[in-house]
Amino acid sequence: MRVVTCLPALLSGLIGLAAPVAGQDQLGVLQAVTPTFRSGVEMVTVAAVVRDQKGRLVRALKRDQFQVLDRGEVRQIREFRPEAAPLSVAMLFDASGSMSVASNVEAAKQAAGDILSLLETGKDEFALYTFDTRLAEVQAFSSHSSQKSDLRRKLDEVAPFGMTSLHDAIAETSRRVAARGNAHRAVIVLTDGIDTSSRLTPAQVAGIASAIDVPVYILAVVSPLDHQSLAASAAADRPTPPAGDLASLAAWTGGGLFVSSKAEDSLAAAQEIVAELRHQYLIAFEPGRQPGWHPLEIRVRDRKLVVRARSGYMAAAPR
Repeated sequence: MRVVTCLPALLSGLIGLAAPVAGQDQLGVLQAVTPTFRSGVEMVTVAAVVRDQKGRLVRALKRDQFQVLDRGEVRQIREFRPEAAPLSVAMLFDASGSMSVASNVEAAKQAAGDILSLLETGKDEFALYTFDTRLAEVQAFSSHSSQKSDLRRKLDEVAPFGMTSLHDAIAETSRRVAARGNAHRAVIVLTDGIDTSSRLTPAQVAGIASAIDVPVYILAVVSPLDHQSLAASAAADRPTPPAGDLASLAAWTGGGLFVSSKAEDSLAAAQEIVAELRHQYLIAFEPGRQPGWHPLEIRVRDRKLVVRARSGYMAAAPR
């Protein structure tokens, strides 16, 4: 069985997130935050996805088939929810100048439309953010059918311009998604994968998103010439940049990296992402008492199955 990779010890000094600012936000250095977990009162929740050796989603597993290791110590699972549930999805759209190359922006718009079409009106909620060096909320979270039409129109109006703060934008959007009520949630990034001006590293962003249990899915839209090399690198044991940074960032949060150079790639990725989010296993346990970064491993008894989940959480000193 493949166990999710844990973040290195450097993330014990994790950078946190600043308070939100209405409208358009300058992306920059983010302030430190230490979530407080009180044993017996608050729980750490982990969303886990299980697939078989052929990549198919595995459903209907029971609580006793899972095991949670926190810094190598087995934790008792206090709550377990295997059922499908409403989603909270933030689409983060790269509006920087590099997206104008090879019609990447049009491909990303098509992919965003595919994702939107798979979300259930009145049940799932969705939001749209764009970024270059700034993060802009184009549409706040909504589940109304009228907002779907508005969102599609707003996507059509996106025009690429400026430099790219991809990593910073993912970190801030993840914090906003974490504030939503739905337990099944994610940031879906539509980008060419180029970052030119972020202050945060991929490892720092992965730590932030992991600590607040927000999976990050990255759909990289590229030219056909770049597709094969990028996809091969992302799938390798030691992927090379830029796929390496993006693949690691997504994996550490419990998400994934997908590469698309044609419409059918984007549709397949959208279907896979939404299916995963609908059928996550939600596992809750009491946190450890020791403050700092806690690496996590989520295991299942059947060693032929593959589990993907966030790589850890931050614990503060008990109050």
